Amino acid sequence: MSREELMALKKNVDKALASFEKRQREAALAAAQKAAQEHGFSLDEILGKKSAGRTAVPKYRNPEDPTQTWTGRGRQPAWYKQAIEAGANPSDLEI
Repeated sequence: MSREELMALKKNVDKALASFEKRQREAALAAAQKAAQEHGFSLDEILGKKSAGRTAVPKYRNPEDPTQTWTGRGRQPAWYKQAIEAGANPSDLEI
């Protein structure tokens, strides 16, 4: 075989190995999920993973507009800054 033919063969073997490993990993994951389900759990519960998309609970509320809340994380909202500058105590704004 020529060098080009050997390189093409190597490329095909690498692809086949990657595909095989992916199928094996998917089969193992499916088996683990099935085993967890049989015991009444989800795989995420067993592995201790946090659910995606969890939001923080609001800690502060705008007294003038109760629909505006803030968790106390990140940038302070304008209404919070204005209330503090006006002399409000942060504990007065707590929910």
